[in-house]
Amino acid sequence: QVQLVESGGGLVQPGGSLRLSCAASGDIFDINVMGWYRQAPGKERELVARIFSTGNMDYADSVKGRFSISRDNARNTAALQMNSLKPEDTAVYYCSAKIRTRITNPLFVDYWGQGTHVTVSL
Repeated sequence: QVQLVESGGGLVQPGGSLRLSCAASGDIFDINVMGWYRQAPGKERELVARIFSTGNMDYADSVKGRFSISRDNARNTAALQMNSLKPEDTAVYYCSAKIRTRITNPLFVDYWGQGTHVTVSL
């Protein structure tokens, strides 16, 4: 099976930085897109950033210029560098990936990590 494991969350003051990491492991044949989503209390889960195997990237308007997503295709990892954090960035951040395994081939299936908490507060 496939696992996505996030790390790097925590408590940070406004204006600070955090770096989230995501590692995919298991019987992975191919990964199309890797991304980060977040869900704040009482709100729906939303896309933060995603990066395709081609290198193309998408960002939510609210994080453009502050967050940067990267990916290591050889290691099946992705990272989200978050700078100039604001209290409204407080949420549980989830790593997601569309993965093709030897079993699901030729289909890409969505996989999710357990989530990591990010709290931006004084």
